[in-house]
Amino acid sequence: MTKILIIGAGHAGGSVAALLRQYGYEGPIVLVGDEASAPYQRPPLSKAWLKGEATQEDLLLRPESFYAEQGITLRTGMTATAIDREEKRVRFADGTEETYDSLVLATGSTARKLAIPGADRPDLLELRTLEDAGKLKAALRPGSRLAVVGGGYVGLEAAASARALGVEVVVLERMDRVLARVASETLSTFFTDLHRAHGVEIRTGVEVTAFEDGGVRLADGSRVAADVVLVGVGGLARDDLARAAGLVCDNGVVVDGTARTSDPAIHAVGDMTFRPLPVHGGRMQRLESVPNALEQAKQVAAALTGRPAPAPEVPWFWSDQYEVKLQIAGLPNDADRQLVRGDPAEERFAVFHLSGDHIVCVEAVNAPAEFMGGRQLIGRATPVDAVKLADPAVSMKAVALQTF
Repeated sequence: MTKILIIGAGHAGGSVAALLRQYGYEGPIVLVGDEASAPYQRPPLSKAWLKGEATQEDLLLRPESFYAEQGITLRTGMTATAIDREEKRVRFADGTEETYDSLVLATGSTARKLAIPGADRPDLLELRTLEDAGKLKAALRPGSRLAVVGGGYVGLEAAASARALGVEVVVLERMDRVLARVASETLSTFFTDLHRAHGVEIRTGVEVTAFEDGGVRLADGSRVAADVVLVGVGGLARDDLARAAGLVCDNGVVVDGTARTSDPAIHAVGDMTFRPLPVHGGRMQRLESVPNALEQAKQVAAALTGRPAPAPEVPWFWSDQYEVKLQIAGLPNDADRQLVRGDPAEERFAVFHLSGDHIVCVEAVNAPAEFMGGRQLIGRATPVDAVKLADPAVSMKAVALQTF
């Protein structure tokens, strides 16, 4: 019987293993991860876990006993170093090897590093793994000062959690607004105001040029004092193993709609992939999200068990900061205009991105109906009446059904 080897025991890899059993695969499955833990959820690391509202056991995708019960061999603390595609075997840092008939790569992403003096300081923190989160949690004390370098979602979530712990926080963003690469200006303004209302100092248009004892140095020569420095300036696909094996890569491992790589015996899933998005005209993009990992896990499990390919999904994301829940569906790349439904001052609104009379993205703040309705309209490519869409008095159900 064929053997499936999964390299990467995060959300994507762990989901592939579980879905294979759910879909009826009875052959050997070996799941190998370089962290010490069984597969766990990463989103709570910057939120519930950091604030002490969740335990390490709460983070686990499934109880550790699940893998033995399902006949899945779980090997943790193992780093893959090379893939021999001819012999169909993977070598590990400890000198051991694993053979495979089908290989699934799920190595995720790694934190982007700044090429500036002090970037290799051991006291600099990042937030990608449970170990990273443990270091940050241990460093945050009431009354201490945290400098967050990078105004993206992870940095802002960590800032919100730190404020809940009584930590003073300053966010340093190189662009002219937070979330500049991933959100509308309306959303950026809302979250800037939200964080400032909670006592966070937000500084935009500033560039960190060095990390020093007790703080960071900026391009204008000034210094920002901090007891703890967290760097969150984006992530890079961990595709070095795939590149060394000769797989086609471009901003990640290039895969098709079944998550298959340029080698028919190898699939890749999750943050590490550069994948087609059928809902957005087949454009290729790398996504870092749990829904993306789960969608590709379903694609792989279906392909390896002979099931029909699952229907393409609308990309979606979320972020929790303070008492605010942000939900995003779709991508705004092809939008030619935006409209706001609701009032940001009331902390309940949605920004719709439209291309012609079609929604391509919705950013919903404490607005689940707008999120769900927008997601459905994107998936169905249903045209909408923009005037009605902008009117909160018209329900999203009526907008979707065009019953005004």
